[in-house]
Amino acid sequence: MKDQASKRYLWVTVFNITITAAEIAGGIISGSLALLSDALHNLSDVVSIVVAFAANLVAKRSKDQHKTFGYKRAETLAAYTNGLFLLAISIYLFISAIKRFSKPEPIEGGVMFIVSLIGLAGNLISMLILGRGSKENLNARALFLNMMSDTLSSVAVVVGSLLIYYQNWTLVDPVLTMAAAIFLLKEAFEVTRDSANVLMEANPDLDLEAIEEAGLAFKEVRQLHHLHVWRYSDDTIMLDAHIVVDSGLTAKRIEELDEEIAACLKEKFAINHVTLQAECSRGLDEDLLSTNKEN
Repeated sequence: MKDQASKRYLWVTVFNITITAAEIAGGIISGSLALLSDALHNLSDVVSIVVAFAANLVAKRSKDQHKTFGYKRAETLAAYTNGLFLLAISIYLFISAIKRFSKPEPIEGGVMFIVSLIGLAGNLISMLILGRGSKENLNARALFLNMMSDTLSSVAVVVGSLLIYYQNWTLVDPVLTMAAAIFLLKEAFEVTRDSANVLMEANPDLDLEAIEEAGLAFKEVRQLHHLHVWRYSDDTIMLDAHIVVDSGLTAKRIEELDEEIAACLKEKFAINHVTLQAECSRGLDEDLLSTNKEN
């Protein structure tokens, strides 16, 4: 799976370098800000893909004494970095478009049309390549959304080039640039927010009270507190909690109980890494989310 992802990143990088070079040249020759903005967007894709590719390689590394959980979060960190980079790009494009309204420039619609078709073809192929792994991986999702926004932007540039060529509507150029910037801003914000939540170990939208009810459904469990649940990576959700059990339980039964609760939480909530600390009386007065210093 990881090798397939690496190959996808490699092919998309090749396509985007080609698109970027073509659109920069075409944007300069035609005088189109929309084409240059599309080129800048594709250049950001190249940077994003290189970062994602490097993170994909790092994520393959095994656990060691320094990284006892492994390196899977390297991809989440890459997604967060890419998101910030895209936010900066979208703001820059928006400001550039506003300036173009006050200073319109002549645009060669024919050159813009030919180059925009090249960009559209490359972006569409890249989007299809990355689409396969975008549902299971946050980093791949960030890149897929990036490619999708590029494809939509390229469609708009193609249409805009036709309007400029046949109607000489040069103001459509900054309008398209602003639209692309707004769309990119929205997508970049969502990716940055989602990856930041993973890095901040936020609750992955699980119902904590439902988790508590699932734990208390086991007759030996009298109370559950000090609950923490977070997403470590795209395929790992972790839970840590204290459970108060009967004092007469043997160590063997406690071990069996831990396994039974873990199996239940995995089935109901997709939590696949559960750590439970058994106690006999300590914590009976604690809330589900304890603010105790020992927590």
